[in-house]
Order: sequence, then C-alpha cells, then structure tokens
Amino acid sequence: MALSEEERENLRDLFGGLGPVQIHRMFGGAGIYLDDACFAIVLDGTVMLRGDDSLGPDLEDAGSTRWTYQRPGKAPVAMPYWRLPDSALDDPDEACAWARRALVPASKAAAEKRARAARKAARTKV
Repeated sequence: MALSEEERENLRDLFGGLGPVQIHRMFGGAGIYLDDACFAIVLDGTVMLRGDDSLGPDLEDAGSTRWTYQRPGKAPVAMPYWRLPDSALDDPDEACAWARRALVPASKAAAEKRARAARKAARTKV
C-alpha cells in the first residue's frame, strides 16, 4: 500500500533533523533514506528502524519488537528491522536520535551493496 502525501510529509517532519530524507516505495511499503542508506522502512503503517546486534537490544529495552517475516510453509525469518519505539513516534528529537544510530548499520549495508555492484560491473567488462 502506497503512502499518502500526508504520511510522507509526517515522516519527513519526524526525521527532518537528519537532513533531507528520501522516501521510496518498496515491497508494499516505503523505505526512508538518507543519501543511499535505507535507515527505516514503513510497512502497514509501522515505522521500523534498521538495526544490528548492538542497536537491537537497546530498541527492545525501549519497548520495540523485531520484525519477523514468514512465508507460507516456511519458518519465520528475523529481519534486521525493529519497530520505532512508541515514545519516538511523536517526538522528532527522539526519533532522530534512534535514526542516527540506525544509520550505522544502514550505511554499512549500503556500502556492501555498492561493493557488490562494483564487483559485478567489473566482471561484465571483461
């Protein structure tokens, strides 16, 4: 389901302290980017931050839960995203503080994606 322009504007306001964020449609929701790093996603109206082994426990301590995805007939898979804590949903300062921390694993993932693309491009030039 696509986000309305009002929902997009609310997200830009929420994360505006980071700088100009971009919002792109992706797999039935939206990705929220700073530069080329997707630090958050929105699925079914839920804002989720990119996390890792160091950020995840802190998010869980703040009342967040990890997103798990399950395909029919398959075991659930824990995804690298945690729900934005409820206290941050209406507090841009808190939301940006969490998002800044989420930018660390998001930037690492973006760098790995660029490296894979460069290796693939190098192989096809031969």
